[in-house]
Amino acid sequence: MAKMQRLATKEDGIVVIHNPVSEEEVNERKAQYQILSDKRFAFRYNHMLFLPIKFNWNGQTHTIQYNFCTNPFCKWCGKEQATLKGKSKRYRLSGTKSKKSLVCNPDVINPDRGMTLNCNSITVSNWSVAEEISRLIRINQTQEVKPDYNFHKESCAARHLTPFETPQGFYKQGKTLNNSQRWQCKVCKKKTSILPNKRQSTTYRQKRNDILPMFAKLLLNKMPISRTCDILEIGIGTYYQKLEWLYRCCLEFLEKYETTPLVDMSFNEMWLNTDKMHYNLNNVRKKGQGGQKYFGLEDSQVQTYVVVSADALSRYVFRSDVAYDWEMSVEDLKLDTVIYKEDHLNDFSKKNNRLDFSYYPQEPSPKDTQKPHEYRTELNAFNKRMQYVDGLHVNPTYTTIAHYWLMKQMVKAKEWRMISDNDYSIKTAFFRVFSKEVRLSDAHHFLCLLEKNKSRKQCLEEFDDAKSDLLDWGFHRGFETKNLRKLAYLSLKELFETEKFHKEIKTDKQTYNVWAENPIIHPLASRDKGFHKVDCTTDLSSLEPKEIAKMVMNVNDNSTNSFIQQIRRSLSILERPLMTARGDGKSYIYANFNPKYAQYALTILRTYYNFCKTYKSADGKERTPAQRLGITDKVFDLKDIIYLR
Repeated sequence: MAKMQRLATKEDGIVVIHNPVSEEEVNERKAQYQILSDKRFAFRYNHMLFLPIKFNWNGQTHTIQYNFCTNPFCKWCGKEQATLKGKSKRYRLSGTKSKKSLVCNPDVINPDRGMTLNCNSITVSNWSVAEEISRLIRINQTQEVKPDYNFHKESCAARHLTPFETPQGFYKQGKTLNNSQRWQCKVCKKKTSILPNKRQSTTYRQKRNDILPMFAKLLLNKMPISRTCDILEIGIGTYYQKLEWLYRCCLEFLEKYETTPLVDMSFNEMWLNTDKMHYNLNNVRKKGQGGQKYFGLEDSQVQTYVVVSADALSRYVFRSDVAYDWEMSVEDLKLDTVIYKEDHLNDFSKKNNRLDFSYYPQEPSPKDTQKPHEYRTELNAFNKRMQYVDGLHVNPTYTTIAHYWLMKQMVKAKEWRMISDNDYSIKTAFFRVFSKEVRLSDAHHFLCLLEKNKSRKQCLEEFDDAKSDLLDWGFHRGFETKNLRKLAYLSLKELFETEKFHKEIKTDKQTYNVWAENPIIHPLASRDKGFHKVDCTTDLSSLEPKEIAKMVMNVNDNSTNSFIQQIRRSLSILERPLMTARGDGKSYIYANFNPKYAQYALTILRTYYNFCKTYKSADGKERTPAQRLGITDKVFDLKDIIYLR
């Protein structure tokens, strides 16, 4: 029987990260902090660069280490640091303190087998990646409510009895308005109500539970918060309570109808489309920060990112994650800075490098190269940021890496096909998480390149041109079919007899491939985007032209674009920010000021979009993305989600 649930918290310990810094090293850092300069201190602890991080989740121990080459054409791609011969190693560290990168060294042992390309790959903090994975797991899980019952008075002689184990020692005294059972001790006569399960009461502790379906409809139909409160006759506090309650309902629904079915499913080929949406965080001052003292506080624009991944074929949205940690407090950041001396470490050694402020500014140490005025400037910038909403923004690269890692755990696939735009954080995250699959040619990454400044008229003209060009091409090649997709496939097959996404480099000793950066124009155009270009950043040289053509036919951004447009059209708090008359980009009309509620709303919309919203595809069938993916065979409605039916 399903029991009552609550949102998970840090204290639940769902993910336990093994601390890579021992107590001895903590004490050593404390002593060296006063002796060494910041540069020498950072160098002393560079061993964190390639140190694997372990964490426990769901009864299993996972290990991650993502500092390696991310160029799929380089022979060191995805391979860990290793000593080759003498002092020669695969990688060397280069760059400044804040922009360290790994440079691939030549192979001195087998220089004729494959080629190293002197690649530069940015470094990441493995510890911080694990922290971000932990955060994304936690915010998408619920925990069973475990109440602490007291069934007896202090002087009762039967204090050791409970109605769960010895019901004969209690009277049943009916049920409460919430349908929870009331028990009375036969000795001391104390009455106690127990927590109902989900079947007994789906609206436990929910006043005005009759408005829940209407609340969900208003939320998903772009109704502003204040207007929703007026219609439902509720206060702003009740609005956010209902939002959190609906979010929890969606998490329970997804556990039953998404996570559980995917455990038993396996895909031969999974086409993922990933994109990022951003909006400006409304700079609303905290309570009590008005007046001249805080003049100019709203001048900064804080950008918030949302990472979305969907199945390119069924349009099922697997994840939508806001790159923001609302649970991170200034006190936690101060404590980590003091314990681990993170203000003197390289970025890849920091626990909190994923955050926009990775440490709390500290006064310069005796050998510090930072000047007092630089410290004050840094501290002022930190304090100014803390006067906005609680929490800290997360570097989208870390959110995307954690996003992909969790996708890989959830979806079982033999081969992976990734589609994205030319966004560096998405590309580097993919090549880190799927490095093994890329090396084995079981994963390929395609770029879908669009010109976003086209007018609607220009897009329609390109759509008509593409149609007529394909028909003319098919007529002159002697094909009888007028099916545009078949003609597009045949034209691509012919094109790839001569065109390649890679180029061959010949030397005296060997021939090797590199990315040509030579995109092709996809023969199929759409009404709203016109033509788009396609490129492939992985090596397809082992495939036949017909196989490449078949893959390129699937390259588009329709799945993520459809969901992101749905976000802007359906969610008031995540609509594209409106410009003011001054044109400075600030708007207090729709932009959300707390990313926690943005995450809640996105999960609610994702659940509704996947399981309730149907669309008609080329086959003429009206089905939901969940039906097309194969995890369900019915169309759900909002009441099914709210009442977990």
